[in-house]
Amino acid sequence: QEHLVESGGGLVQAGGSLRLSCAVSESFFSINAMGWYRQAPGKQRELVAIIAGGTYTNYAESVKGRFTISRDNAKNTAYLQMNSLKPEDTAVYYCNTEPIIRVNGRDYWGKGTLVTVSS
Repeated sequence: QEHLVESGGGLVQAGGSLRLSCAVSESFFSINAMGWYRQAPGKQRELVAIIAGGTYTNYAESVKGRFTISRDNAKNTAYLQMNSLKPEDTAVYYCNTEPIIRVNGRDYWGKGTLVTVSS
């Protein structure tokens, strides 16, 4: 069973926008905060944005003012609206709950969605 399914990535020019979606298994979505992460080639995965309690949000400094995280509890879905994209935003984007979903004693991650920003 897939607990996290990310979508919405693609190729976009610098300055463009994308909206990522993350479908979450109902058993995990309703009780946890949600986060978006990204992993660029050769770099560690980093937390980009988090939403908790429906109203609390926090962002990495590198995306503040450009990215917006949101969630639709009725659809068990989290979103990441990305505006004014830069080439350095190129990465595979993942979502997860906070704390991270664990399955069989290991951290669980979806396949992610690739965002490529051309200059």
